[in-house]
Amino acid sequence: MAQKPSWSVSSHRPWRNLAGKLGFVIVAGCVAAAGCGDGRPKRVPVAGVVLIDGKPLPSGEIMFVPKGTRPSSSEIDSEGRFNLRCFDGADGAVLGTHRIQVFSCDRTATRATWHAPKSYTDFRTSGLTHELSGPDNNVVINLTWGGKSPKSESKN
Repeated sequence: MAQKPSWSVSSHRPWRNLAGKLGFVIVAGCVAAAGCGDGRPKRVPVAGVVLIDGKPLPSGEIMFVPKGTRPSSSEIDSEGRFNLRCFDGADGAVLGTHRIQVFSCDRTATRATWHAPKSYTDFRTSGLTHELSGPDNNVVINLTWGGKSPKSESKN
């Protein structure tokens, strides 16, 4: 009966195993660097301010709604500023035309005080749009009461 050798060709060529692993790491790195990324649409940073009759909107939420993909949103701070988020962090918004909606209302158990007209709360009725062709950190969204005063409603 023939005895098997105690060594093999692959055991005397350890570089083959190392080369295979190194090749995998290089290919994986190239794929990641090429932007295979998270599979989500490309986003750009977007920040700005919301004004109501020329003054910063004191609170609320803003949403940029593109056609056919995920919208971006942000809280509006006490100085009217916002920084859009689409998926995570401050990743901005996708490129293209966005319809915009703004909601700003303080509510208690008995009253609702609107800081901007209700017509702005729906992108279909707001009349607000913005075209994004690249990063934009100076967006200004101008709202108006149209000569009317802020509205306060009782909840019955």
